Amino acid sequence: GRDWDVVRDYNIPNPAVLVIFSWLDLQVVWMAINIFLFVWFYFLYDLGDRFFYTRHLLGSALAWARAPAAVLNFNCLLILLPVCRNLLSVVRGSFVCCGRTMRKQLDKNISFHKLVAYMIGLMTAVHIIAHLLNVERYYNSWHGEYDALSMALSRLNDSGNTTYLNPIRSTTTTPNLLVFTTIAGITGVIITLALILMITSSMEFIRRSYFEVFWFTHHLFIVFFAGLVIHGAGRIVRGQTNANPPYNITFCKDHIEDWGKKKMCPIPQFAGGFPQTWMWVIGPMVLYVCERLLRFIRYIQAVKYRKIVIRPSKVLELQLVKNGFKMDVGQYVFLNCPAISQLEWHPFTMTSAPEEDFFSVHIRSVGDWTQKLISIVEQMGVDGPFGTASEDVFDYEVAMLVGAGIGVTPFASILKSIWYKFKDSNPELRTRKIYFYWLCRETHAFEWFADLLQVLEREMEERGMGNFLTYKLYLTGWDQSHATHVMVHADADTDVVTGLKQKTNYGRPNWDKEFEQVCKENPTSVVGTFLCGPVVLATVLSKKCVKYTDVDPRKTKFYFNKENF
Repeated sequence: GRDWDVVRDYNIPNPAVLVIFSWLDLQVVWMAINIFLFVWFYFLYDLGDRFFYTRHLLGSALAWARAPAAVLNFNCLLILLPVCRNLLSVVRGSFVCCGRTMRKQLDKNISFHKLVAYMIGLMTAVHIIAHLLNVERYYNSWHGEYDALSMALSRLNDSGNTTYLNPIRSTTTTPNLLVFTTIAGITGVIITLALILMITSSMEFIRRSYFEVFWFTHHLFIVFFAGLVIHGAGRIVRGQTNANPPYNITFCKDHIEDWGKKKMCPIPQFAGGFPQTWMWVIGPMVLYVCERLLRFIRYIQAVKYRKIVIRPSKVLELQLVKNGFKMDVGQYVFLNCPAISQLEWHPFTMTSAPEEDFFSVHIRSVGDWTQKLISIVEQMGVDGPFGTASEDVFDYEVAMLVGAGIGVTPFASILKSIWYKFKDSNPELRTRKIYFYWLCRETHAFEWFADLLQVLEREMEERGMGNFLTYKLYLTGWDQSHATHVMVHADADTDVVTGLKQKTNYGRPNWDKEFEQVCKENPTSVVGTFLCGPVVLATVLSKKCVKYTDVDPRKTKFYFNKENF
């Protein structure tokens, strides 16, 4: 592939490490922009002549309030983009010519969304604390608790009451009154409450146990963005409009009595800056509205059942048909069943192949929603498909597919698609070797997938390609009666659990041994390692990919890919 050519041409020693660093590089670029914006606006307010008198009133809290505001604008621009799934799918497809490393960044969209959210939370806290100090300083300056210059600046007035510096304009105005009666104060309170609710309800426990709480509170982002756009209209932080020469700040700050009397000291006039937040967020907001409109259009399109199978292992197989629906291997859809909840949409990887005239999902009963779905399958909405890392499997000449439990679903789609490509003698099939590993706790979990493996086993043998697919099934949980049954039938030609020629392994894979075998059998190949499973296993496999990627660019390289919904 293109990435391998780059590695070979430029003698880059370790492409597996590049995948890790590419994600780190993205974070570094993002953090660098945040730091730049913070530092730039900090010194703009801390050193600029236009804000000399404002700094005198507020001290360093002025810069500490405005610098986080700039960082907030940037991150509020970004926060919606990672959850525009249709946009990401389109962009992901357009990066086919740019190599797999670029596309991998799009598979970490939710991680980036969370990262941006953390930054918004942090900068909001700094912004609020600084402005609380500013309000206190404004109040104290109006009441003459500081020097004569602060008192003079606070008492500046004009006939239209528009060129003042201190927003506290009377002795009856208290800090609390300022916060709860000004545009900036009211919207600031609303924004903060919305953000607190969104962040706290996003915790893993609440998302899994009380999804509707998470869904409702997360849609407070509408209130958040509305308040954000209006917030700057209050223009509570004001800068001097006549600070340029002939105005002489050095002289005038010490000669208050000469204000308005000497040419170099006209009465200082102030104005708030033009609101800019809307310019940062209007683009992403429009994109997100288009995203939701597209999802709604998909939702109202009819979905027909082709086949419904409820297997003894509490796995529901749905074969669905929808006009105009097109998919690729490894993609996923969101399902909604209004009979259970109008709000809940859950992601499921499709197990069908693109060559089939339907799309299917396998749903294991693991929670309230899936249990109810197995009981109620009369109504359902579908949103998708959306791209994932598994789409890249055919870009590799060698692929390692690792599924844990129901995590096998994306690989069902891949293996089915390979079967169809073999049947049609598709010349575009580049993959020449697949290693498939499936880890399950219970024996009956194998049943629905064993049929597909049997077909593939027979198909490969008939075509003289028995070595194309190497698969290993691992049973990680069993009891004594099962162990006894296996021992009795140890000499059988087929496995007692699956009926396959390949016998089931007991326990967990020795990943060092498996990677060594792949290296030995493919000494000069680029190997794509794909996982749909838990984070713990992802950590193990990503480390193995780095460990077994040879420093010699002519030898075996491993790229790690994980499904992210």
